[in-house]
Amino acid sequence: MTVAATLTIGLVVAALLILMTKDDPPTGGGAAPEMVHIHGIGIDPGDGTVYAGTHHGLFRIDDGSATLVGDLVQDYMGFTVAGPGHFLASGHPGAGQGGPSSVGLIESTDGGETWETLSLSGEADFHALDYRHDRVYGLNSMTGQLLTSADKRSWEEASSAEIADFAVSPDDPAVLVATTSQGLTRSADGGATFEIIGSAPVMVFVSWADDGALAGVTPDGVVYTAQDPAGEWTEQGSLGGQPEALTIESATEIYAAANGTVYASTDGGATFSTMLDR
Repeated sequence: MTVAATLTIGLVVAALLILMTKDDPPTGGGAAPEMVHIHGIGIDPGDGTVYAGTHHGLFRIDDGSATLVGDLVQDYMGFTVAGPGHFLASGHPGAGQGGPSSVGLIESTDGGETWETLSLSGEADFHALDYRHDRVYGLNSMTGQLLTSADKRSWEEASSAEIADFAVSPDDPAVLVATTSQGLTRSADGGATFEIIGSAPVMVFVSWADDGALAGVTPDGVVYTAQDPAGEWTEQGSLGGQPEALTIESATEIYAAANGTVYASTDGGATFSTMLDR
């Protein structure tokens, strides 16, 4: 790769990292909520329903349509599924909600209908969240810290490395992968230190399924998959635009957001089809 090409990739990724880590303003009032600025996709293991955390609330994706869930129309900057009907999120309050400009960690145990503030209100805006091994892992955009919590209330700093997105191994709580402007990185010490993975392309989002399969997406929307973060990454299909979110459920089932819609793949990322009728 030439120096010019390397610089170009670096500038593109740097711009995306700035976009991903800036604070969006609180949701305005008036018009009906729309599913724009998709920040996270999660699948409820209880019934397989797909949810999207967005700038204007949490939406349930079903039968080609997106339905707003609950009455909390806030900006869900971070969103992850912890179990059946059990969601964790972060972000900014919506119109009339009050409180600090960043909500910290919030939790729903009824499928997103109602939410409770657990910790770090006004102190954290998690732009990436993962729940594995009975722990919460969160990337706080306000400080750049990767934080972990065993009880969702008290937190420890794992790292302050400049990462944009991360995923936790389903087998080992100390193993993480993270996207950076220099390339995909791997940690074997719970996120304290990261090393570049030379075999992987530059990606902005990464996800790790319970069956061990990994997926990542490049700044221009090309999806790659792997069975080992340090192994071979195979190019799959394209989202046809700048990616907004990515979740891999299994080696064959992948969900992604781009172009203001949610896409699904049932063939390991080779092809994607929109889940919304537009």
